[in-house]
Amino acid sequence: MSNSNTEKKLWLISQAELEAWLDGIADARQLIAPRQISGIELYRPVSKSDEIDWQGLTHGYAPSNRPVLSVKEIFFPPTERLFSIQRSGQEIHLEESFPEWETVVLGVRPCDARGVKLLDALFLDTNPVDLFYARRRANTTLIGLACKELGPTCFCSSVGGAPDNAHDMDIMLYQLEENYLIEAVNDKGRFLIPSGEWNETTIIPHKSNQTVQFPIPKKGKWLEHFNDDYWMKIGERCLSCRACAYVCPTCRCFIVRDEMIKANKFERVRCWDSCSGKNYRQLAGGHRPRAEINERMRNRIFCKFYYYPEQYGLGGASACTGCGRCIEVCHAGVDITEVLQDLEKME
Repeated sequence: MSNSNTEKKLWLISQAELEAWLDGIADARQLIAPRQISGIELYRPVSKSDEIDWQGLTHGYAPSNRPVLSVKEIFFPPTERLFSIQRSGQEIHLEESFPEWETVVLGVRPCDARGVKLLDALFLDTNPVDLFYARRRANTTLIGLACKELGPTCFCSSVGGAPDNAHDMDIMLYQLEENYLIEAVNDKGRFLIPSGEWNETTIIPHKSNQTVQFPIPKKGKWLEHFNDDYWMKIGERCLSCRACAYVCPTCRCFIVRDEMIKANKFERVRCWDSCSGKNYRQLAGGHRPRAEINERMRNRIFCKFYYYPEQYGLGGASACTGCGRCIEVCHAGVDITEVLQDLEKME
């Protein structure tokens, strides 16, 4: 998954060349790209490039033209069948559901690609490896698109990212006025570049200097204010609706349940869960470790900036990509950037 040390190359192509290339990819692999589904922007399979929402993909930045859910759902679906169990007489037949298809995802934003890399720390880099996630990760190529500008809720630059950061992509697109610069970030991306068909260029992508900067509280600050009344104040605004976790590129909690499909046939299914839900980690007998809403709110914030980085060796990095989706979907007006800045100001 890491970037290789191959020589950096850039190609300059037109919109027509880009669409022809994507059509070829769609003929051989599953191509996923932003689409408008009932007025909502989502990453969905396309059979041809003309099904892509080019207007939303390439014209500026706004919550309305960025997919509501991140690419997390491609690697870690909201609901997935792990295996089925069929009983026939005295025999039990178990069939696993490993994904086999090769996938290319177009229009991945840097914050979303960073989210996938952060999920790798849990699902790939820590034993036991999640084989379902690993299979999808190995079979998927990410084609990123640099953001022209930061959206109104974006703060990727405060958590170590940038609107044009290509580091976690396989291929990166930079939109010019009428054309695109394409960079093969690693060997996996280079494999998809058509040999000899495009013109190499020495044009250097313009680096964005647009930032939203505020300090992220250091490790000691989190521990110091764990028991503060502040969490009660913030928690009173939370509705426990879990929308923030579902749109987050890095929330990874899940539950597993068995469902009866028909007589003698069952499926084991994995579904997203959230620490914001009041029944999260409820134990036998009904005990809830975080019964109060302020405890759940505190846990969610701590998980991003303290627990996950500590547990999975992220160093000074956080498990938040600064995409701002949680701010956009919160009906109670909870703003994670407000919480971070409040905590930093505390004595």
